[in-house]
Amino acid sequence: MTADPTMARIGQGVDLHHHQGRPEAARELFAQIWDDIGGEQGDPLHVCVLAHSMADVQDDVRQELMWDLRALAAADQVTDEQVAQAGVSLPVVALYPSLHLNLGECYRKLGDLDRARDHLDQARAGIDALADDGYGRLIRGGLDRLADLLNSNNSSVTPPTKP
Repeated sequence: MTADPTMARIGQGVDLHHHQGRPEAARELFAQIWDDIGGEQGDPLHVCVLAHSMADVQDDVRQELMWDLRALAAADQVTDEQVAQAGVSLPVVALYPSLHLNLGECYRKLGDLDRARDHLDQARAGIDALADDGYGRLIRGGLDRLADLLNSNNSSVTPPTKP
């Protein structure tokens, strides 16, 4: 349980999507939270986590990319102190591998394999920030799948599961 009420609400949306299979309900909740925090003018941690989560519930890859880019831009403004105050157990640097994985996957889906590879490389450069736990293994597995897809140059293969 997180100490930050906005982060808890975002967690409810993530649960709606990943555990209850209700992406539309998650998207509606995320949109409400987005309005409540003031959109991109909101707290950078909230913007980052919310945009990262909102990207996961998009049906259109261009919309997914837009949300993932917002998340990455916001991450650059987040401090470890903000993360700790929100009750999040990861340091800011540990956010980047997942952000870059998702951006790499978006670019792969769009056929921009050079940008996809660039984000894969950036994700791998920060992978040591992740623990050897379920989350770390999830991201590492996603990076391996993305690398395999990019190495095969087949952008029509089913994408890896989004973290």
